[in-house]
Amino acid sequence: MTKTSYFSNKNNGFMLSVAPMMDWTDSLCRRIHRRLSRHTLLYTEMVTAPALVYGDRAKLLDFDVAEHPVALQLGGSDPAQLAEAARIGAEWGYDEINLNVGCPSDRVQSGCFGAVLMTRPELVAECVAAMIAASPVEVTVKCRIGVDNQAPEAVLPDFIARVRDAGVRRLTIHARKAWLQGLSPRENREVPPLDYPLVHRMKQQFPELHLSINGGIATLDATREHLAVMDGVMIGRAAYHQPWEVLGQADRLWGTEPPFSDPLAAAQALRELVETHLDRGGRLHQVTRHMLGLFHGRPGARGWRRQLSEGASRACNRAEALAVYDAALAEVMAPA
Repeated sequence: MTKTSYFSNKNNGFMLSVAPMMDWTDSLCRRIHRRLSRHTLLYTEMVTAPALVYGDRAKLLDFDVAEHPVALQLGGSDPAQLAEAARIGAEWGYDEINLNVGCPSDRVQSGCFGAVLMTRPELVAECVAAMIAASPVEVTVKCRIGVDNQAPEAVLPDFIARVRDAGVRRLTIHARKAWLQGLSPRENREVPPLDYPLVHRMKQQFPELHLSINGGIATLDATREHLAVMDGVMIGRAAYHQPWEVLGQADRLWGTEPPFSDPLAAAQALRELVETHLDRGGRLHQVTRHMLGLFHGRPGARGWRRQLSEGASRACNRAEALAVYDAALAEVMAPA
């Protein structure tokens, strides 16, 4: 699917996306997810603006053309650096540049970006305005409903209005607060209560914006319920750990048949991706670690995971690696 066909209808082009997840949503992961869904918008791991401006751009940005539509997520708080990073990302071929205003990690806070920026909406507005001026592709924002002792009912609409006035037309809202003190990043994904009604009210308050909801959404049934109110849904861990249940059926949201009839057909087709990666000098585990949940809850799933987990690290050459993958396939092809 080309970039043009995906963006030809923005009314439904952004109904589902896979969240940017550090150490998970690398290029290999995105290529697997793209094979499962033709339409779902995919995101990179977060890349900091200074790393992109001053570092190894090819290492940070290279991706396969088959991944389109794919968005680059940036982290930072310096408008000039973010503008330059956005320009670079657009030139590299990304379909969207996203600013992270939601990550609660200590490392992110120390750099004054991520969720801590919820306390500085005027700086966020300055950043996105600079990015929009520098980027020929759309600039978007991913945020929380607030942080620490902020009152989301007051903070969130003000934040949205400020970035809207700066030129942003599309936001993804994680329906939880981030607690910058006292909770780990993992706890921040689970402990703060979800407030879906608040995010739904933001769509009513800002009907001119394209708003997606994120946080705790794990099924396509739940996705459809949110789409009755929201423009889009972003799914994170469930899409990664249960890719067939989410992405393998996702194209039905667009009224089209999924690429594969079942996860076995998908796994057989993905063998070609494995071969290509090996031929380029890659290791088996680099790609198969993103496939471990493909047969989640199905007969043979444990054997599939065991073969890939134990065998991938031991495979020393192409032939051994493919033998491991075939053994894993045999586990899910055997009668239940």
